[in-house]
Amino acid sequence: MQISEIDLKKYSNQFTSYTELRLQENRTEGIGLLNGDMIGNSRNTSGGVSARVFDKGTWGFSCNPDMSNEGIERTIQMATQNAEFLARRSGDEGASLPHASGSGNSDFTTSKTRLTQQEKIAFMKQVDQYVVDNCPDLASRRVSLNCLEMEKKLYTSEGSSGHNINTRAIIAVYLTMTNDQGEPVELGKGFGSRGQFEDVFQSLDDCKEEIDNLYRRLLDKKQAVKPVAGYHDVILDSDLAGILAHEAIGHTTEADIVRSGSVAGDYLGQQVASDLVTLVDFANTYAGETLPVPLYLDDEGVESEDAVLIDKGILKSFMHNKETAQHFDMPLTGNARAFGYHDEPLVRMRNTAILPGGDKLTDLIASIEDGYYLMHPTNGQADSTSEFMFGVQMGYEIKNGKLGRAITDTTISGVAFDMLKEVTMLSDDMVWSCAGMCGKKQPMPVGMGGPAVKTKVYIGGE
Repeated sequence: MQISEIDLKKYSNQFTSYTELRLQENRTEGIGLLNGDMIGNSRNTSGGVSARVFDKGTWGFSCNPDMSNEGIERTIQMATQNAEFLARRSGDEGASLPHASGSGNSDFTTSKTRLTQQEKIAFMKQVDQYVVDNCPDLASRRVSLNCLEMEKKLYTSEGSSGHNINTRAIIAVYLTMTNDQGEPVELGKGFGSRGQFEDVFQSLDDCKEEIDNLYRRLLDKKQAVKPVAGYHDVILDSDLAGILAHEAIGHTTEADIVRSGSVAGDYLGQQVASDLVTLVDFANTYAGETLPVPLYLDDEGVESEDAVLIDKGILKSFMHNKETAQHFDMPLTGNARAFGYHDEPLVRMRNTAILPGGDKLTDLIASIEDGYYLMHPTNGQADSTSEFMFGVQMGYEIKNGKLGRAITDTTISGVAFDMLKEVTMLSDDMVWSCAGMCGKKQPMPVGMGGPAVKTKVYIGGE
């Protein structure tokens, strides 16, 4: 039976205390080519039912891959028993959760005829052939496709209900050349958007500009010089600004991490950034456009709201689930999300971004006498102090207000709240990325965005 055909409300007579009942199915597709040879071809479906019960301040959870009537009833019973067991031993009679009765439905599946896996493989071979024909002198090349469909249906004891299907399709291209010293030089990027494959990639034309830009930058990188280590004026492109906003600021302002000791807990109501900086975790839309990861109803049945984290430099709020909103006596934001049916909801970001300013990118570049323009973030880390270190796989010198030579792979580091205080200019454009996957305890698709940002950071080099 399809998730859409199952009526969850009929099980409400089995709820003995606050209960969340969720059906979920994740459908994934993956195709990978290395130098034209197939190295990956997969289609997977994982689904089931989960129930979570709150009793005297304790949570009971149960999940089951069986979405039959018997499977759903058994899951509710087990979650209830687990909650009662824990409540008898460590429960708090006065514990409560804020009430929320919401609804939200969305369906981002395509109305077009679905392509077969073989047709998608043929498309990816076209992408690979375009690389061969238009990117000469490569040492190696990789192209891959990853598609995710996440379908959820929720009903709670407070009457919240929703049925949502979120989708995305991402193509990643990695190109490698050999420089004059015989060393490999690599550059890669993922691109795509919300939607199913048929809507996102209608023809090869949807990929050409991204590949052409990637190859052009790789040619620059082949002649790259090492950056000068130290504290420099920099421009972070939108991708890099977005991932820093997510990793170094976003995670510190997730209220469960704040409860665990994040530095953001000490900064509430204080200036943590330049007054140019406003940072928001958006629920589903920005400027009238649907965002990469639109969330209308979270996995606790709370209608999702934008969470303004930093407003003109002042730390204003955190992202919440029901439990943290109660703890901090703050409004609900609808940030509780679970990746799989077997996962409990956690406080998670949705679409996190710094809002744009009023300057052109050319003006940002012209304002720097000696610095760097940094692009293409790679792996990195940040902690609850907002201290971060990220890899950067593409960048350019800025000399006398003009872009210069490309630079080799490097790192940037610093304390995010300090770095944001050094922001002096923001570009007037807003660029969103849909390719992000956050790894907080469980993977989760996220959106990130922002303008280009002028600030100061430490750069590794020589």
